[in-house]
Amino acid sequence: MARVKRGVTTHARHKKVLAQSKGFVGRSGTTYRAARERLEKSLQYAYRDRRVKKREFRGLWIQRINAAVRAHGLTYSRFVDGLKKAGIELDRKVLAAIAYDDEAAFAVIVDRVKAALSA
Repeated sequence: MARVKRGVTTHARHKKVLAQSKGFVGRSGTTYRAARERLEKSLQYAYRDRRVKKREFRGLWIQRINAAVRAHGLTYSRFVDGLKKAGIELDRKVLAAIAYDDEAAFAVIVDRVKAALSA
């Protein structure tokens, strides 16, 4: 039986790793061994940070809502309590977008919340 030479498969595998590590700094983008190590670590970071991104954005939305609500004389926690009492079911992402883009619409929401809190 003939001997199997693995040059073609090895070259293809190396090429795939080097293509994925394109743009890495220094040897990690050009040398197979360094590229493979850096690529494995980058994939770990990507996996982890897809989850971390959700946390960070939620924090940003809360900060934006809090800043907008304080301009109307409320705190974030009282505002969220008022939202529930008023029956307004908007999530933080949408509320933050409204607060950021459309102050008049956000003022209407705040007025409804204040009415629900006082009632």
